[in-house]
Amino acid sequence: MRHLISIGDLTDDDLRDLVERGAEFAAGARAKSLEDAVVGIYFRRTSTRTRTAFTSGALRLGAKTVTFGPDDLQLNTGETTEDTGRVLSGMLDLLVARTADATEELRTWAAGGRMSVINAMSTEEHPTQGLTDLTTLQHHFGRVEGLRVLYVGEGNNSAAALALALTRFPGTELELRTPPGYGLAPEILTTAAEQAGRSGSKVSEQHDMAALPSGVDAVYTTRWQTTGTSKPTADWREVFAPFQVTRELWEESPGAVFLHDLPAHRGQEVTAEVLDGPASIAFTQATHKLHSAMAVLEWCWADRR
Repeated sequence: MRHLISIGDLTDDDLRDLVERGAEFAAGARAKSLEDAVVGIYFRRTSTRTRTAFTSGALRLGAKTVTFGPDDLQLNTGETTEDTGRVLSGMLDLLVARTADATEELRTWAAGGRMSVINAMSTEEHPTQGLTDLTTLQHHFGRVEGLRVLYVGEGNNSAAALALALTRFPGTELELRTPPGYGLAPEILTTAAEQAGRSGSKVSEQHDMAALPSGVDAVYTTRWQTTGTSKPTADWREVFAPFQVTRELWEESPGAVFLHDLPAHRGQEVTAEVLDGPASIAFTQATHKLHSAMAVLEWCWADRR
């Protein structure tokens, strides 16, 4: 039984296969590899791209879908997580869930062993976004190995997934510039650094915008207000202001592409000039969420067809 609750659930081969399969779907590959499967789509938090990607992806692969909104399950009336998982796993083959909480609930549902569980975003990590990001790089550059990425902004769940995924590819470099007090969780950075040591990649984090690297392949940011979270300090906007992505970042990296997990807020984390400019592939990246979702669904179902 395969689950995707964290990038850490994947072997190096799994990770590479998912990225390559996502790129194949992006290049036009078609399949009906989920025929006879029933996929639950459960979102307690708002979503445009991830929810649509997994629903559309499941249908394109031949599956049937059952959709649950935030008020649809008896969890709201006091049913336990364990009992809910037992019921769902008796009726569904796969469950795509966004709780925007910690992953313990997802792990509980996965422990039943009868239903694959896919994390569509938790507080700690957004693993399907990380796979989307690497699929985007693979499709655009034809490789992930050796690419250099500058990440600017909060060390949130998207940044965590990117760090955990990219550092497993040889020769990559990830430099994070995060506001003071809003960096990657220490355990995520430690794990990423350990992976980098094994794969021959590099990862580093600084809390200022001085002496930015030159010649990077991609500049990446995310919105400042992550879904389901709030900032602990009232002055956070002043702290974040120097970390806005502007056209000046391309002076030392004229060939870099721009990535954003969306939704974007022009004039906050990124200027309109960048987001809507020629370097931006952010909306192509959003489309690749479909291709990556299809790869994940197919991978989870592969041993059970």
